[in-house]
Amino acid sequence: MTLTATAPSLPAAHTPPRHIAIIMDGNGRWAKRRLLPRALGHRQGAEAVRRTVTACAEMGVGYLTLYAFSSENWKRPPEEVDDLMSLLRVYLRNEVSELNRQNVRLRVIGDRTRLSKDVVALVEESEALTASNSGLTLILALNYGAQSEIAAAAREIARKVKAGEIDPETVCEQTVASHLLTHDIPDPDVIIRTSGEQRLSNFLLWQAAYAELIFVPCLWPDFDREALEAAIADFAQRDRRFGGR
Repeated sequence: MTLTATAPSLPAAHTPPRHIAIIMDGNGRWAKRRLLPRALGHRQGAEAVRRTVTACAEMGVGYLTLYAFSSENWKRPPEEVDDLMSLLRVYLRNEVSELNRQNVRLRVIGDRTRLSKDVVALVEESEALTASNSGLTLILALNYGAQSEIAAAAREIARKVKAGEIDPETVCEQTVASHLLTHDIPDPDVIIRTSGEQRLSNFLLWQAAYAELIFVPCLWPDFDREALEAAIADFAQRDRRFGGR
C-alpha cells in the first residue's frame, strides 16, 4: 500500500510495532531534483537516519533495522561507494556516543569480509560500546543480501547434517531461522520503503514472511517523524491473521 501525505498520524493509544524495518530509498533522486551531487543526497539521508532513530527510541520501538548498504550496491560507481563508506565512518565515529546516551544498542548484520579493516573495527567498537544498552536495538544491514544469507544458512545446516549434528528429518522453518544472521532478533512486524518503489530488493526475505509492507512516496531524506507516525498508524489498522481467519 502506498501512503499519501494525508495519512493519519499516530493516535496516542496505539502501541508501536515491536520491530520496524526500513528500506531507505531515494537519496540520489532527492539530490537530482535539486541539481545537487548524489553525495549530498546521502548526507541528507544520514540526517533522516538520525531523526528516525531518535523517534523510534522515544516511541518505545524495540527494534529498528535499516537497509544501509546492500550486497548489490558494490555495482554502483566507485566514487559513490567510497562516499557511502566515508559517510558510514563518520556516522560510526560521531553518532555512537549519542546512541549510547539514548540507551540504543547497535547491531550490524551482513557480510563483513568485503568491508575495509577500519570500517570493521569501527563496527566492532560501536557494537561493544552499546552492547549492554536496554532500549532500542538499531540494526544496520551492511553489505547485506537476503539470498546470500539464506544460502549461507543452508550451507551451515548441510554441514551439520553431514557431520551428524542435525537429523535431516528434523530440519524445519525454525532450523533455518536459527541459522540466519537475525537468529536472536524478532522478525519485522512492518517493512517501510520510501521513494514510492514497491519491492523488497533482497531485504529480509525470510524474515518478511508475515511483515506488513508499507510503501511511502516521500524520498528518504524527507522522511521524518510525521511520516513514521503515519506508517505506524497505517500498520495499526491492518488485520494481521497470519494465515488464519
